[in-house]
Amino acid sequence: MTTASPAERTTTQFLWMDLTRKCQLNCTHCYNASGPEGDHGTMTREDWLMLLEQAAEAGIEHVTFIGGEPTMHPHAIEIADRALALKMSVEVYSNLVHVTDKWWALLQREGMSLATSYYSNEASKHNEVTRRPSHPRTRANIIKAIELGVPIRAGIVGDDEQIIAAAKADLEAIGVKQIGVDRIREFGRARGGQEPDTTNLCGGCGEGRASIGPTGTVSPCVFSTWMGVGNVHADSLSSILDGPTLAEALEILRADWGKKDKDDDQNKPCGPDCVPKNPCDPRCEPYDACRPGTPTTCQPRV
Repeated sequence: MTTASPAERTTTQFLWMDLTRKCQLNCTHCYNASGPEGDHGTMTREDWLMLLEQAAEAGIEHVTFIGGEPTMHPHAIEIADRALALKMSVEVYSNLVHVTDKWWALLQREGMSLATSYYSNEASKHNEVTRRPSHPRTRANIIKAIELGVPIRAGIVGDDEQIIAAAKADLEAIGVKQIGVDRIREFGRARGGQEPDTTNLCGGCGEGRASIGPTGTVSPCVFSTWMGVGNVHADSLSSILDGPTLAEALEILRADWGKKDKDDDQNKPCGPDCVPKNPCDPRCEPYDACRPGTPTTCQPRV
């Protein structure tokens, strides 16, 4: 991995660190088809730590660990600890099926937060999505996070308004204050064999943020991983984020978003001026709801 110069700084403020394709669950709509048979890719412990150093030098302030299930990565705690030492805020997007004591200790530190997905207040409907009996553990660990004072947000993904409303009411009842809702986006397992379609993206890809996957490939976001714009095994993070390949990808995405029906509220794209100036701006929906990672500076909306 090429080392970045301290002088190299980008306009990017937020990174998804997509650590692994391994997960205990096998969700029907998983955007990158992670599951029990997944692996940790080619990024080593040293690669992730070096990447964090480059990100800090580039001025990046927020990271979200995601996957797969990021807590299953053997070096995730050490990587998160390094990010905190570099004065970054760290969010862990976890299914909350299994959280060890070491993880709970880390999550209670200043600068840490949690995010999770919740599909239904009814165990059978939630488990139908995850294809594992995961609901009781996820719900119990959401409650534990709240009791421990760990900042947590939840995302509800689905197409049934009644199920969504009931899930949201349940989350609110147990104390979750930051809740996002999004439709199923046709990537990964939800794609059904079809080619990826940029119009399924939310409209904020690459604008002040990027994703690095377990093979070192950089993409505009976690949903657009097929649009690789470079690899940190070969080039510095700053050179990729400020490079022509990412700029060209963003031009393609902007052109495709411009073809969307401006009167369709569900698909109306978030304008580039929303990101990263104010990633919590409610005018940026559905961007803030659909993305798996939200910088921890965001506050619950009223």
